[in-house]
Amino acid sequence: MPAVSRSERNLSLVLRILGGIDLLAFAAVVVPEAWIDAVHQLVGLGALPDGPIVGYLARSASAMYVLHGAIVVFISFDVVRYERLIRFMAYAALIHGAVVFAIDVAQQMPVFWRYGEGPCFAATGTVVLWLQPVKKQGKR
Repeated sequence: MPAVSRSERNLSLVLRILGGIDLLAFAAVVVPEAWIDAVHQLVGLGALPDGPIVGYLARSASAMYVLHGAIVVFISFDVVRYERLIRFMAYAALIHGAVVFAIDVAQQMPVFWRYGEGPCFAATGTVVLWLQPVKKQGKR
């Protein structure tokens, strides 16, 4: 079994933390709609609109976060094998962060939301790219 480098251990740890944070979205998949409404009001967005599409979007988006988190935790156990996937996901996080920021601005989300969501996605991509070990020339 090959020795694991410090950078690989650090990358694994960060991926597990980021994936674990995404896994917390499972709560929004299963909590009562009244709780989702309470959080919606707590962050200053007013009453949650009524209608099946609202609950569907809130729960399905949360389920996608959970799926993403599960994948990130899974690949964290073999960062060498999944090196290219990790790099791809990090670059995707940079793009996703910019797109989400633009959506948040267009939808006039509260300032804390705008600067807390998209830029944080982009930051995760930046951190993962920074932590990914650099391979020597000629090796994959």
